[in-house]
Amino acid sequence: MINKFVVVDLETTGNNPKKGDKIIQFAAVVIEDGKITESFSSLVNPQRPIPAFIEELTGLEDNMVKDAPLFTEIAPKVNELLEGAYFVAHNVLFDLSFLQEELIQAGFEGFYGSVLDTVEMARIIFPTADGYKLSDLAVREDLQHDRPHQADSDAQVTAELFLILVNRLSQLPELTLRQLSQLSGGLKSDLQQLIDEIILELDQISVSWQESLEICNHTFALKKPLSISMLTNRQYQEDDQYPSSEDEKVVMVKKAFTNFEKRIGQFQMMDGVYRSFHSGKHTLIEAGTGVGKSLGYLLPVAYFSKQNKQPIVVSTHTIQLQEQIIYKEIPLLAKILPFEIKCVLLKGRNHYISLEKFALSLLEENDNYDTTLTKMQILVWLTETNTGDRDELNLSSGGNIFWNKIKNEQTIFSMNKIWQEKDFYLRAQSEAQSADIIITNHSLLLSNLSSETSILPNFDYAVIDEGHHFEKVASQYFGRSLDYLTTRLLLSQFGQYEQRMLYYELEMILDSLKTAREEVLETGKINQLAADLSYEMDEFFKLTALYAKTNSAERRGINRAKVRFTHNDGGKERNALVHSAERFAFLLKDLQTAITHCLELIKKSNGALTSKQKGKLEEIISFRNELEELRLTVQDCFIKKSDDVKWIEIDFRSQQNVTTFYAQPAFVSASLKERFFNIKRGVVLTSATLTVNHSFDYVINEIGLVKDNTLTMVIPSPFDYKNQVQLLIPDDLPEVNATSLEDYVIAITEHIITIAEATKGRMLILFTAHDMLKKTYELIKESGFLNDFAMIAQGITSGSRSRLTRNFQRYDKAILLGTSSFWEGVDIPGEDLSCLVIVRLPFSPPDEPLTEAKCQVIKQRGGNAFTEYSLPEAILRFKQGFGRLIRTEKDRGIMLVFDKRITTTKYGKAFLKSIPDVPMKKGNIDELVEIIYKWL
Repeated sequence: MINKFVVVDLETTGNNPKKGDKIIQFAAVVIEDGKITESFSSLVNPQRPIPAFIEELTGLEDNMVKDAPLFTEIAPKVNELLEGAYFVAHNVLFDLSFLQEELIQAGFEGFYGSVLDTVEMARIIFPTADGYKLSDLAVREDLQHDRPHQADSDAQVTAELFLILVNRLSQLPELTLRQLSQLSGGLKSDLQQLIDEIILELDQISVSWQESLEICNHTFALKKPLSISMLTNRQYQEDDQYPSSEDEKVVMVKKAFTNFEKRIGQFQMMDGVYRSFHSGKHTLIEAGTGVGKSLGYLLPVAYFSKQNKQPIVVSTHTIQLQEQIIYKEIPLLAKILPFEIKCVLLKGRNHYISLEKFALSLLEENDNYDTTLTKMQILVWLTETNTGDRDELNLSSGGNIFWNKIKNEQTIFSMNKIWQEKDFYLRAQSEAQSADIIITNHSLLLSNLSSETSILPNFDYAVIDEGHHFEKVASQYFGRSLDYLTTRLLLSQFGQYEQRMLYYELEMILDSLKTAREEVLETGKINQLAADLSYEMDEFFKLTALYAKTNSAERRGINRAKVRFTHNDGGKERNALVHSAERFAFLLKDLQTAITHCLELIKKSNGALTSKQKGKLEEIISFRNELEELRLTVQDCFIKKSDDVKWIEIDFRSQQNVTTFYAQPAFVSASLKERFFNIKRGVVLTSATLTVNHSFDYVINEIGLVKDNTLTMVIPSPFDYKNQVQLLIPDDLPEVNATSLEDYVIAITEHIITIAEATKGRMLILFTAHDMLKKTYELIKESGFLNDFAMIAQGITSGSRSRLTRNFQRYDKAILLGTSSFWEGVDIPGEDLSCLVIVRLPFSPPDEPLTEAKCQVIKQRGGNAFTEYSLPEAILRFKQGFGRLIRTEKDRGIMLVFDKRITTTKYGKAFLKSIPDVPMKKGNIDELVEIIYKWL
């Protein structure tokens, strides 16, 4: 048994040792008997210049390594350290490949022992981590990591991380460990060896899992379900009255907070929501940042739900807010209320794992790497999760493909009783039936409009948080979309006989049941049909890409485009596309019919099916149903004429591979009015951005409410904006609409550089288009003036919005460039963000398909498209952008608007009136920078 682990980290001149890249820093940390016993690090002279980007990344420069030893000089020490040890690294193949090359060149044999990869281990052992970079994991585990990309610091942190991972692994149940061992033969490292050693030592390890876990059907370990009720001393009593006075609210709310501060706006919101439900009217509440709106509606919701003995649905747009409500706000509410409250988070069925399907998948062999890794992640996750919700997992793209095989769906076979009792979806749905508050998302809320897709229990009252998204989500819900990658993935699941996919499984089931051969021969046509369908799908998307390319405007270096599709266009590209769509739909129907015929043969045979065969049949039936959905989408989008707005989004670099087709209604107000608001007794819509120029009229019209029957309420932010914000408008920039993109980017780049030096970074720059963001980013980098700043750009720097935001907050001098999603939902309190730049007023491009269609309809009915749609939409987005700057009562910041139209046009005043009254100054960049220096 190996009891020595050497954790190694290298800094190098590049990524490829075979092409001459060299080590510039080596570090190793030795672990023996679970403790760090030795550390060694050394700079290394690579005998070649260090590239500039490596200097920027690591901080290591040529003059720092010129007197350092050559690798040949430290090779004996390195070889000695590695002798008889596991080789451990974060992304082990990178470090090992360099070290092998250098050791061999130094005359040693190289390392051929066991290797462990802490990236691979972390993916398995921390399946819900936000990211698996060393810096991400260091933050997660609260490890001090002061000098990222310095080998000694990275090796030390990796060693500490490795000890945590081994400890967590040793705490897993023996059954889980044995399953992980069985699967780990398919990994890139030798983790199986380590797991087997842990299993041998289990008798010596204090096992602490029995109280929280249970073994399910002798298959895997599950976390025991927790009660979702927030328990207090007693049940609700009839004389529990809503706290109507301010003093009563203070007495109640202060119980939940150590440092309680009275929020008058929050109390006003509580009363507004409570009155709204009692009035039987729908209500719009605009609550400014800092009001505390979540608790502002949850407290009256709890009282009203108990008093009327019916559930109230709380709907959000983002997972982030759902989790905040469940894990932060509801526990606070439980401390405040004098009675028990039951709250449930409910999502669509496909969000939950099917334990039965997963159990069957563990019997399958010959998995690819991603599937093996995902199975291991899920085995560990099942020992942790209370919900079985896929959103908790951090899966690779291959992992997402595997999830589609094990997601929870309606089944034709009765679920095994044991699995039924443990089923996460059925548990959540059952809990929802007796819940007081049900937390969900806008899409699931809208799915309740159809009895076929209804998941939520019957409800009459709802709170729609992040309500400014409701209309857009409704437009997506009432529409359809179709993209190449999803379609290709769907069809590839069926495959052809020799590929051993679903078609092969179907034939194997038919053979095992000894179905009459003359009938089975009929199904032999499926193989050719599947091949024809695959070919036609590729042709269909090629023609879709060709149509988009032919009908798109001059791109001027822009790689992505949205191209509207209309049935009135009689061009040859459109006709060819429609004919291809008809052939595609026809073949989809043929394959669906052929599969149905096979399923009928199986049903007629009355043969006994094994559990595995039942599982495969479920997959085949699910596939057939998805074919029908795909056929309807193709038909609705390309063949049927309708009033929906239809468009193609394409990336010209990848053509058909990154092609998506959308069909959505231009307006959803009538549908929402008829199918939602008219049948609900009380709906409260709330957001920080619902008014335009102090009026709710625009939002009321967009979502289908009746003005005279709608209550409205504005609760201003408690922040002292006049003393917390300075609004600055440069008057020495060109007019954005009268200048070429290239010239405008040059002008704003010069200003950004000057401003960044004054603010020392801490700057969020909001763009309305990615092409301008990209050109600005490139010009700043080329200039070299901000080389000591961390430049983080959406769509250029890899990572999600939350990851980019976290990276921004880690650096002392950082600049974050964002579009679209960065205009809202980004919460960066304190000094991390001190300067917000809005490059241009956020009007949607006039040729954006939905915008163009809405404007056409408004003009046709005699309205003014600019004042009725384009301007209100831009103002709401502007308000959302402004809200990024001040997140707490102690924040201070500068907001710069580069678009001169905000002061030179009549409509520009509407933007200024829609944000809090703040001091505004205009001037040239030198004058404004002087103000910035004094203010910050």
